[in-house]
Amino acid sequence: MNTAIAQAVEEGNLYEIEDMVSAALAAGESPKELLETLMAGLKACGDRFETGEYFLPELLGAGVAFKAGMSIIAPKLSAGDRVSQGKVVLGTVRGDVHDIGKNLVGFMLSSAGFTVVDVGVDVPTERFVQAVREHQPQVLGISALLTTTMLGMEDVIKELRKQGLRDKVKVIIGGGPVSRKYAEDIGADAYGNDAAQAVSLVRSLL
Repeated sequence: MNTAIAQAVEEGNLYEIEDMVSAALAAGESPKELLETLMAGLKACGDRFETGEYFLPELLGAGVAFKAGMSIIAPKLSAGDRVSQGKVVLGTVRGDVHDIGKNLVGFMLSSAGFTVVDVGVDVPTERFVQAVREHQPQVLGISALLTTTMLGMEDVIKELRKQGLRDKVKVIIGGGPVSRKYAEDIGADAYGNDAAQAVSLVRSLL
């Protein structure tokens, strides 16, 4: 692995990343190897975010550097190399219009190679179910920031079960008032407490 490129992503080095990736391609490194290198740098930044060593600006900087590097190798990736890591539907429950956490999770997942379908905020139960049926994601991520709205998460899971879709999708929940115990209580598959963790969590479920 090209450790210099991985480190450039990890540190959000937007100014040099494109030249570094171009030089690596010219030196004979394969686009697929460079894709893995870029993703390793993004993961390293996420790990530092989880331990409290890095903060939101560093996380966003790494995502921007990753995308800049991807812009160089994307045209050179074969169809097999660029297969999506998986599809994720994200949304915030009905009555809740908070979207910063959801948007950050979407950004991190997109940067890590996932196809993300964001159905927005204040999403009714029926719309979540419709999105699962329509897009057939491997994972459904539901967020809430209010104790009064997080109850809607259970409604979504119940409706998925009622419609015969529950066993076709993994459900992750997250947000300020949400806990791992609540996820267990309502039958969700996992609970994520921050955006960096969401990427590794989705990978583990797949």
